[in-house]
Amino acid sequence: MKLFRNLLDSVKPNFEEGGKLEKFFPAFDAFETFLFVPGHSAHEGAHIRDGIDLKRTMITVVLAMVPCLLFGIWNTGHQHFLSIGEFMGLGEGFMDKFLFGSMRVLPIVIISYVAGLTVEFIFAIIRKESVNEGFLVSGMLIPLVMPAEVPLWMVAVATVFAVLIGKEVFGGTGMNILNPALTARAFLFFAYPTMMSGNKVWISTTAETTPVDAFTGETLLAQAINTPSGFTDAAGQSYGGASGDMMASFIGYIPGSVGETSALACLIGAAILLYTGIGSWRIMLSMLLGGLSMAWLFNLWGANPFMQVDPIQQIIMGGFMFGMVFMATDPVSASQTNTGKWIYGFFAGFLGIMIRVFNPAYPEGIMMAILFMNVMAPLIDHYVVQANVNKRLKRVSVAS
Repeated sequence: MKLFRNLLDSVKPNFEEGGKLEKFFPAFDAFETFLFVPGHSAHEGAHIRDGIDLKRTMITVVLAMVPCLLFGIWNTGHQHFLSIGEFMGLGEGFMDKFLFGSMRVLPIVIISYVAGLTVEFIFAIIRKESVNEGFLVSGMLIPLVMPAEVPLWMVAVATVFAVLIGKEVFGGTGMNILNPALTARAFLFFAYPTMMSGNKVWISTTAETTPVDAFTGETLLAQAINTPSGFTDAAGQSYGGASGDMMASFIGYIPGSVGETSALACLIGAAILLYTGIGSWRIMLSMLLGGLSMAWLFNLWGANPFMQVDPIQQIIMGGFMFGMVFMATDPVSASQTNTGKWIYGFFAGFLGIMIRVFNPAYPEGIMMAILFMNVMAPLIDHYVVQANVNKRLKRVSVAS
């Protein structure tokens, strides 16, 4: 690290005031502060001394997503080899699956960071501000909510759209009302629906391979609608549903977006966020309760097979767990008050399962539910605060 420090010190005068590259100082400052603790402090306003700053918070969230990323890489390869009738077991050809998945997933991650950070640097230079670390998380979230076969140019376009429309137009990190990663996912879903849903986008195949007869490329949610008798995996074995084996959808070796299929990996990420105090346990717990409540009510109704899916199965399949852990808990776009967090999380889970079941053309409602609650979060906090103000006014009037 001393070598890096000396190298930065030698070129830093070029970026400081009066230097040849003065206007690019925000980009240099972002790189320097990413490697080392900033050498400056606040000159006015509140001063807080803490071991965790914004950078460390963002890095912790990224580390919490690593289990989802690693499993998503492996599962991409696993689903590919299942599609061509090879490596039917979970343990067979582990490195082959991981290497194949790496070739598909890592380019998506790289494009996401390159496109997003380019826009961030441009805005920092124009505004003459420091580059915020918020995109460290968004840059990882965006690839994890994408299908493995998404074209790279679409990832770049969606990322630029998310940074521009989802964040910068509101003033940058900390000012956005929508989760940027979900904004990117929603943009692609509505702009290029055939590339973001359907049977062909979830499995990474090649022109030389043809799926075997027993293989299905549908996600578990799509099968719940299209195959009322139950779910089947790529080998034709039943899994999921009220009477099937939930282990496949809990561990995650099923078709789906890169990082959303494994409930187990999401729970590991949740444990990291809760242990470090970064994730809100109120939002996670209330969203879980909201999803279970809606699924239980559907079980009582039971008008169609999808309503009869076990509540636990509804929670661990699709993007529910990933959205609950990493999306709904976004500290910027979520509710800020403690009571508001309970309301926000509960309705995110409640509406997510409702949209998933009621709309057969769109068998995943978590994205829309969280985005809707992002918009509602300021209103929820307003009424929570107003209710507290009214209670205090009543106490004052009674006391007087």
